[in-house]
Amino acid sequence: MDILLGILAIIITFGLAFLMSNDKKRINFKGIGIMLVLQLLITWFMFSTTIGTKIITGISNVFNKLIEFGQEGISFVVGGFILDENGVFFFNVLLLIIFFATLLSVLTYLKILPLIIKYIGAAISKITGLPRIESFNGVNSIFFGQSEALIAIRSQFHHLSENRLYIICASAMSSVSASIVGSYILMLPPKYILVALPLNMFSGLMIASIIAPVNVPKEEDKVDIKDVSNDKSIFEAMGNGALEGGKIALIVATMLIAFIASLELVNWIIQAVFGGITLEEILGYVFYPIGILMGITPGEVLQAGSIMGTKIVTNEFVAMLQLEPLLNQLSEKTIGIVTVFLTSFANFSSIGIIAGTVKGIDSAKAVIVSKFGMKLLAGSILVSILSASIVGLFL
Repeated sequence: MDILLGILAIIITFGLAFLMSNDKKRINFKGIGIMLVLQLLITWFMFSTTIGTKIITGISNVFNKLIEFGQEGISFVVGGFILDENGVFFFNVLLLIIFFATLLSVLTYLKILPLIIKYIGAAISKITGLPRIESFNGVNSIFFGQSEALIAIRSQFHHLSENRLYIICASAMSSVSASIVGSYILMLPPKYILVALPLNMFSGLMIASIIAPVNVPKEEDKVDIKDVSNDKSIFEAMGNGALEGGKIALIVATMLIAFIASLELVNWIIQAVFGGITLEEILGYVFYPIGILMGITPGEVLQAGSIMGTKIVTNEFVAMLQLEPLLNQLSEKTIGIVTVFLTSFANFSSIGIIAGTVKGIDSAKAVIVSKFGMKLLAGSILVSILSASIVGLFL
């Protein structure tokens, strides 16, 4: 029964994307079908085979070792604070972003990451028939945040039509930055966070390609990675990466303060007017039918739905902080589905971040992005539902 519900959730997700499509005749159904099969194979391989389990465990161990290195740096600077699991969230979790951002910056300067991303993107483009820039950006968005992913293809922006721009922005909103994955892993099960990364890449490309299908001439379909880094030395790359990571950590901390405080204010107002109900409970009922279809354990749907809804109206960190204390209370299936749903930038604030980044690159394109902002969020929510539903089939 759960498998049938999961399949129904996938069909409904694609159906809603099809209804939102602005050019239904140009949809690349073959490419979408190939990506769906790849998603299913990846999830089956990671969850249902010994080799896949070992791969996830190995990657998790690498991240855990990197987290240990990062915590050494944190302890040196703020060693006077308690850094155990009940310590200060900013020091325990957010400051790790600095170390991971530094690593990404160095790997980018050395051209290691850009080459990996370019060739994986080229392979996806070859297999699915999607344009190279869109495929490259889909892979790029696994490693870099919304702003950084878009900046990496700034030299190609003049090629982008409205539909291509939608796909690029959708990929950025549907993924997360590798620089903050370490922080997620400290809160939720690593295997679901790590599986969500490739699943969201394919889900983002599929949903966006249905909503805004494209057909690109070969002469306009080129990827340039020459100017992905402006650093002149590895030490400059380390310094700039650390500064960028520090900025991200402060931004996340600032947004958490604002969103959590605002959530409390909204709950106080709702309870004063209606009494005995919170915004989270309301969101739980809104997401209840979606949760049932995705395969969440029936008795846990309201709790899970409230967390998923919170993620949309605030951000993934706020929602993850709500899910973390429930890990010992909820079923493994619910934890897996909700964790994958949360692992993306699909929320209202991301619209402003993406529009602002595009404005810095091309002000004319920013006007286009602002017009389809809500459609971008709707598509990204469908991406989260699709990825979570895929995982639900194998739990």
